[in-house]
Amino acid sequence: MRERNWLPLVVAAAVVLIAAAVGVLVLEHGKGRGGVTPLSTALDPYAANLAISDLAMSESANLAGGKVTYVDGHIANKGGSTVTGVTVQVLFRTFAREVTQNETQHIKLIRIREPYIDIEPLSAAPLKPGDGHDFRLIFDAVSPDWDGAYPELRIIKVETR
Repeated sequence: MRERNWLPLVVAAAVVLIAAAVGVLVLEHGKGRGGVTPLSTALDPYAANLAISDLAMSESANLAGGKVTYVDGHIANKGGSTVTGVTVQVLFRTFAREVTQNETQHIKLIRIREPYIDIEPLSAAPLKPGDGHDFRLIFDAVSPDWDGAYPELRIIKVETR
């Protein structure tokens, strides 16, 4: 009886597993980042209970020689529900007040500041009624037509429990 050569089957299975892993990584990397929401989208009804304050912006160079822009701020929950997620529409404008860049992102909380800033999803540390926390939004690129002013943040989706 002849012995079967399993090598082609093992190689094919390995290729399929690697392709599946790459597909999952690509899909996960794209979640919650840089989508576009129409300007006519209504604010979430719970948005009136969330106060965004203390906005600050900064920039840094990335390893590819580009520029990364950060918008930091503070979000406070003045409502009666625990907030587990907040999606904001971020509008960068031109000097003529026209929208030059429209992005949708999930707010990420600043977990630690030293030795470097580390962020986590809001679901990892939900905002209870009366709580507040610092957050960060990250933009890999900002339109060259942007006027340099703070962008407009619109709360379009709030997840509560």
